[in-house]
Amino acid sequence: MKKTKTVLFIIILMCVNLSSCGYTSRSLIKERFNSIYIKEIKNAIEITEESDFSARYKVNWPKIENDIKRELIARFITDGTLKVSEEQTADVILEAEVIEFRRDPLRYSTNDEVEEYRLNIAVNLVLWDAKTQTQLWQEKHFTGDTTYFTRGPLAKTEDSAVNEAIKDLCRRIVERVVEQW
Repeated sequence: MKKTKTVLFIIILMCVNLSSCGYTSRSLIKERFNSIYIKEIKNAIEITEESDFSARYKVNWPKIENDIKRELIARFITDGTLKVSEEQTADVILEAEVIEFRRDPLRYSTNDEVEEYRLNIAVNLVLWDAKTQTQLWQEKHFTGDTTYFTRGPLAKTEDSAVNEAIKDLCRRIVERVVEQW
């Protein structure tokens, strides 16, 4: 009797597994494309613009476009879905321009000094099919961010916070490119 219940349970379990939905998180881009070229990233942050209330914490980070490209290449290599290649041999081409680097205060101390900041790095992205010269998709104001404390046990330097924001941005870009839903 116990053996019959076990067999019946296994049969029911197999039926449930076979009838489940076909959800997967694997990339569909691999079926069409194998390689990517990342164009030189343009820094389009306008540093000579007059400041206003909404942009009063807008700043620039020197050579951020180089740091983003370097991290993007490392992320694509680590991900392995698309091989980073030269423009002539690439299946897709990624264009990016940095449009915003923002540091906003989140928390103040009792003497009105900033204790915590949020860093945002925003880019405009375009992905092209290199063979047909057609645009696959475009993203405006695609953002990576991080927060950091300026003092206390969780304090970080602004350099390390910028690196974290760049890593977050690049992780999101790679996910956007390879996870075509």
